[in-house]
Amino acid sequence: MFEKYKTFEFELAGRPLVVETGKVAGLANGSCVVRYGDTAVLACATAAARPREGIDFLPLSVDFEERMYSVGKIPGGFLKREGRPGEKAILTSRVIDRSIRPLFPKDLRNDINVALTVLSVDHDAAPEIAAMIGASIALSISDIPWNGPIGAVFVGMTPDGKMMINPTQKQDETSILDLTVSASEEKVVMIEAGAKEVSDDDMFNAIMLAHAVIKQLLVFIRNIVSEVGKEKFSYPSGELDHNMFDEIFAYVEEDVMQALDTDDKNVRDERMEPIQDKIMEAFLEKYPELPTIYPELIYKIQKKIVRRWLLVDKKRVDGRRMDEIRPLSAEVGLFNRVHGSGLFTRGQTQVMTLATLGPISDAQILDGIWAEDSKRYMHHYNFPGYSVGEAKSARSPGRREIGHGALAERSLVPVLPSVEDFPYAIRLVSEVVSSNGSTSQGSVCGSTLALMDAGVPITAPVAGISCGLITAEDSDDFMTMIDIQGLEDFYGDMDFKVAGTHKGITSIQMDIKVDGLTPEIIREAFEVTHKGRDYIIDEILLKAIPEPRKQVSKFAPKMLSMKIHVDKIREVIGTGGKVIQKIVADTGAKIDIEDDGSIFISAIEQSSIDEAKKIIDGIVFEPEAGAIYEGVVTRIIPIGAFVEFAPGKEGLVHISKLDNKRTEKVEDICNVGDKMRVKFLGIDERGRLNLSRKDALETEE
Repeated sequence: MFEKYKTFEFELAGRPLVVETGKVAGLANGSCVVRYGDTAVLACATAAARPREGIDFLPLSVDFEERMYSVGKIPGGFLKREGRPGEKAILTSRVIDRSIRPLFPKDLRNDINVALTVLSVDHDAAPEIAAMIGASIALSISDIPWNGPIGAVFVGMTPDGKMMINPTQKQDETSILDLTVSASEEKVVMIEAGAKEVSDDDMFNAIMLAHAVIKQLLVFIRNIVSEVGKEKFSYPSGELDHNMFDEIFAYVEEDVMQALDTDDKNVRDERMEPIQDKIMEAFLEKYPELPTIYPELIYKIQKKIVRRWLLVDKKRVDGRRMDEIRPLSAEVGLFNRVHGSGLFTRGQTQVMTLATLGPISDAQILDGIWAEDSKRYMHHYNFPGYSVGEAKSARSPGRREIGHGALAERSLVPVLPSVEDFPYAIRLVSEVVSSNGSTSQGSVCGSTLALMDAGVPITAPVAGISCGLITAEDSDDFMTMIDIQGLEDFYGDMDFKVAGTHKGITSIQMDIKVDGLTPEIIREAFEVTHKGRDYIIDEILLKAIPEPRKQVSKFAPKMLSMKIHVDKIREVIGTGGKVIQKIVADTGAKIDIEDDGSIFISAIEQSSIDEAKKIIDGIVFEPEAGAIYEGVVTRIIPIGAFVEFAPGKEGLVHISKLDNKRTEKVEDICNVGDKMRVKFLGIDERGRLNLSRKDALETEE
């Protein structure tokens, strides 16, 4: 039945990598099952038979499908089935998309889908790696035109600098580097990283190590292709007619150059408007398809001019030097009622970031196939239409918005205080109010401002900057530029985003449109971005706010953390939660209890926190036999006095233990409200706490 079934095996980072072809999903253009350890992913690549009409781009979609059965879970919610993909699944889809997209032919217009279904998860063998390798193999053995294969690995690093390929879950817990690299034999195609202030040199060496391992993996993949690969199908090119393009370019070249030669996006757009009418008037009769192809035509005209300016004339659209950053400004404390705010401006890019502090219970619960089940720091990114001058209504965040928010979040995580030092859940929202390039890195800078303004004691300020690239088509020449604006991103070959502190890198995200980067380009990108972020930190961020505020906003909840013995958790909660509910009702504080005995108390007023803590202290207090305590007489009965010697702890001083001489009446010694020093004698068989004033007096004497 499975006469085409084949298996191929390779050892990757000490674990078996097994690829199965010819058994399932036979109707896809290319498919395989990748098993890495006990992780298994089904990878399917499918292409439409004919190009999609009326488009000027490659219609590629990548879907990383997480299935809860892969980790032995039933999905939550009413429907009990998977819904929209989670954040990490979306981020994985984006990473794979960025890895494979540059290697498709530029003129291919057929719809292509790469579906990656997670069948089984072994947290020591990352499903993301299995999926990326699976996508590469499925495309490579299919008949879909693609200039692969590529390989991919993770790289971790111990605090003492030891590199690890595809670290296990336990190794990852102590790793200071979370690096993903995709590459072909010659070049690096994709880089994504989060790091705890890793140096440029260590990051570069980690990337080179990854590439060396990937080269070995690619020998294995090419062997699979040689055995089961299909011949690539031919397709009608989606390229514009070259003669038509050359004719129209010559006609409007001077007009477009004049229109583009400004640092103001609004002026540029205004100047480009009449050029469309000029082209239509002159060429519509000769080329009746112009209205359909005009967006692609004018894109290519502008692209040719901008790239020529950059690579040949060493000229930027806004007149800056290649190493010059646009005008910068920063401001904090914009709004009184929010807990923290910052406005970061770079040229015509403006990002406003707002911070909110909440109790630990506000941390996000993650329901998915991953080992991480919650996070206390959340960053969200919004990109409204007005930020680019478009009249469109708000919509739910797309993959781009989720990706940019996650990148900014990853950039700041390494400098956040621990939950023990700062027991808050933290949410940042970056509102892009104006966009002309590099808004994600503007969000990083705005986040630093908002966190410091909110009184979050970050260990160091973080700044982000992007590096662009232009490569020559007929040679190895290239040039990089710092702080790319929209046009340079749109028409350039790379957007290399790096965020970090003075000490080191905290995140990287690399988007490219060429077939990869050489080590020389990567090294230069690190150098220019390091200089850029140092300048932003010293000259902009720290001049706006030199250090985190000493106190959180008066409108933020006050927080206190304490720890009790785990055996006491039940007493604090009470049967059916009655005890903790009463504490909350009486004090107005919010109380969160962790399984390890950590307790987080929050309230707007400090007095509420103090009162709640006092009650909890009393509940968990364990008096020590023979110890002396100072208490208050709460009531008197004929045989003695009751004394509260700790919050919620009350014991009886028998009349015989009130004094070192005979006592006729309790009132001869004390009255309600009197302070009294007592010795704790222990607990009798009826569970009563026995105290003695007499023994306390004798001990003190």
